[in-house]
Amino acid sequence: MPSDAVINVLYIDDEVHNLNSFKAGFRRLFNVFTAESAAEGRKILETEKVQVIITDQRMPVMTGIEFLESIIPDFPDPIRILLTGYADINAVIDAINKGQVYKYIQKPWMDEDLRINIEKAYEIYALRKENRELTEQLLLANKQLEFLLRQNLLS
Repeated sequence: MPSDAVINVLYIDDEVHNLNSFKAGFRRLFNVFTAESAAEGRKILETEKVQVIITDQRMPVMTGIEFLESIIPDFPDPIRILLTGYADINAVIDAINKGQVYKYIQKPWMDEDLRINIEKAYEIYALRKENRELTEQLLLANKQLEFLLRQNLLS
């Protein structure tokens, strides 16, 4: 991971003490945004460029998986991590299949493990972005070559 990269992390949890603990533990390493609900999390996504989303599974109104699934059409790029204090195999399966979750982490989290997973998630985000940009450049180069080839065939 480039040392100059600023990683924007959004953490959504209805338990304020978890949000405060996360912010206290990671604010020096990452640009941390926190939200107490899925609706608040979506508002942050609409105004900030977020690379990694971490959400609690069990929240009122909308679960973490439902939130992650709901934002895919509008915000497909951020890498998703589901955090929960409950071991629920169906939630794990739904997280992977519906919410496109990169990691499923049990609460309470270990700071070092979570930091490593956030950094790895960012690496995936950066690689996907670079891959899209290279593909766009390749498509443009192909169009230019086709144009030049047609020009040469016509003259």
